[in-house]
Amino acid sequence: MKKAKAPKAAKSKTLLQKLAETPEKLFSGAFRQQYGALCFRYVPDGSGFELLVVTSRDSGRWIIPKGWPMKGKKPFEAAAIEALQEAGISGKIRKKPVGCYTYLKLLDDGDVAPCIVDVFQIEATAFAEKFKEKGERAIAWVTPDEAARRVREIELKSLLIEFKPR
Repeated sequence: MKKAKAPKAAKSKTLLQKLAETPEKLFSGAFRQQYGALCFRYVPDGSGFELLVVTSRDSGRWIIPKGWPMKGKKPFEAAAIEALQEAGISGKIRKKPVGCYTYLKLLDDGDVAPCIVDVFQIEATAFAEKFKEKGERAIAWVTPDEAARRVREIELKSLLIEFKPR
């Protein structure tokens, strides 16, 4: 009887495999800061609200608009700029975060960085026809439950499910 061959190792490593090679990064307090936009809009029939999710440009996974700090901009301003650039959304933003979540970011150089994202609520009131990353991302307005199903990050899932517009 022939023995089954073991599956070949994947050529590219997962984020967790890369981080496992350098665990000191996770425990060194070296979290990188990002700012995210939790965009929502009320449903016209008055039955509730929907949340915005977009796909990432690299992997195509569902996320919320987010990005790095911007020189000369307050955190909530950076979140608003990300929402406009990534989804063409602008509106009324809260200056205090509604929550935060952590995730592992694959950097351009192939390195992995643990990130913490402070999330700011934006009530979407304007939708631009043209915006910086149009055509580079899919955009969807969905229920909080569906938004939570689509994203991978556990803490973000909780934030989306528990979100109540303020």
